[in-house]
Amino acid sequence: MTTTLYPQARAAVLDDAHIGDIQGALGTIKLDDTAPRTGLSAKLKTLLAIVGPGLIVMVGDNDAGAFATYGQAGQNYGTHLLWTLLLLVPVLYINQEMVLRLGAVTGVGHARLILERFGKFWGAFSVIDLFLLNALTLVTEFIGITLATGYLGLPKAASVVLAAAIIIASAFTGSFRRFERVAITLCAASLLLVPIYFMVHPATSQMARDFVVPNMPGGTGQLSTVMLLIIGIVGTTVAPWQLFFQQSYVIDKRITPRFMKYEKADLVIGIAVVIIGAAAMMGFTAAAFAGTHGFGNFTDAGGIATGLEAKAGKLAGVLFAIALLDASIIGAFAVSLSTAYAIGDVFGIKHSLHRGVGGAKGFYAVYAGLVAAAAAIVLIPGSPLGLLTEGVQTLAGVLLPSASVFLLLLCNDKQVLGPWVNGPKTNAFTSAVVGVLVALSIILTASVLFPDISAGTILDIMAACGVVGVLAAGYAFTRRRTGTKEDPIDRTGRDTWRMPALATLTRPAMSTARKIGMGALRTYLLIAMILVVIKIVQVALGH
Repeated sequence: MTTTLYPQARAAVLDDAHIGDIQGALGTIKLDDTAPRTGLSAKLKTLLAIVGPGLIVMVGDNDAGAFATYGQAGQNYGTHLLWTLLLLVPVLYINQEMVLRLGAVTGVGHARLILERFGKFWGAFSVIDLFLLNALTLVTEFIGITLATGYLGLPKAASVVLAAAIIIASAFTGSFRRFERVAITLCAASLLLVPIYFMVHPATSQMARDFVVPNMPGGTGQLSTVMLLIIGIVGTTVAPWQLFFQQSYVIDKRITPRFMKYEKADLVIGIAVVIIGAAAMMGFTAAAFAGTHGFGNFTDAGGIATGLEAKAGKLAGVLFAIALLDASIIGAFAVSLSTAYAIGDVFGIKHSLHRGVGGAKGFYAVYAGLVAAAAAIVLIPGSPLGLLTEGVQTLAGVLLPSASVFLLLLCNDKQVLGPWVNGPKTNAFTSAVVGVLVALSIILTASVLFPDISAGTILDIMAACGVVGVLAAGYAFTRRRTGTKEDPIDRTGRDTWRMPALATLTRPAMSTARKIGMGALRTYLLIAMILVVIKIVQVALGH
């Protein structure tokens, strides 16, 4: 039956648990169900069965770190930075649409594709940096859990242990459907931010204006501070682990190219939920602290709960703490899974939520080990938790451009995506996004190394990156026009096309320009990471 529907399906996927019925939290689609979806009811049932990957990856990114970043923006600058969320909408969609396409078409995770197409160095680099960054990110999720439970008056140690047990147990059921039901329930609970918004009732007209009109609060004197916060908003909204998680989760859910439009709709729903939550957070935080001594003096998410209580009553603070706890658990789910999936992909071990613990011991061991280690670190007396949070944000900002570069290269690899490769418009937009991310990454790295960096230096970095970007774009445009004429993209038969087995693919030829670009990227990443780690160690020793 599988051979008839998808001739290359078994050749493409790495774990045979990734082939079969789609068993979503809200519905099932049989493997042999090839009936066209013509009526509204049939389309809605299909969408409900597909919903999950896009929603979970987006809501999972509104985690403890996001609560702190959006809260800081609202408490320190009001609603003046709301416009950054609007700009991030197309970035979120393009990035995640590309990885869901890679997952549905290839059946192979992101880390394994990088290893096979770009060699052992980049494959090892992608897994190692993902593992380290995700381990640190998990610590920040448990920091969020301690802040939330602390406000609610619950004991720290018991709360952390219980949360870790829930996070581990939810994945250890051996049922993809049960896990997804838990995750989607938590996603629904993230909407608790909406009633808080109405309880605090910020000025809607001011929010609407700031959402569409860019504004740099504080003037040139605070440009460096504001720029770093904007970079933080970008980094917390577009994180490297998202790419690895959604691609693998789409595969584990057994979604194929035939359901691509439904998965895109799932992604749109997830983005809408995330932007609504982020905007609500900025809005009610701005309103809660306006005209108080706390305005401009952000401390942490626990301080936001206290401010909300002072403004709108105890219920508002409690709802925020519950939302923070919920967000931290969703984030821990997604970050842990993205790591376990990537390691399973690269090392060829069974890696599916459809399998019980006995059928995928290594996969579940990585997942549980990460969660347990993060919980233990948070419980160690005197742990430099604030420093860990800063390190996560910095390393994520440094690594994000490389993740985007590989995503763009893979989505232009015709052996990998065949008729699903990027078109010229997607490439042009994504190239521009990568350029902006590189510039922001350089600014972030420079700010960590030189805390007193001036606004003029930041503008100089942006100008230099802009000049390089324009030159690179001109070269790429010229090459692309020539390449498209010589080798046009054939989009026929897309719905049933799957990537052949990796062993049958030839390694992509490396042009001189690509070799230079990859070498420059490798050099930048190594230097930036070494300098950032040295700086973090120096700060730690100083404390």
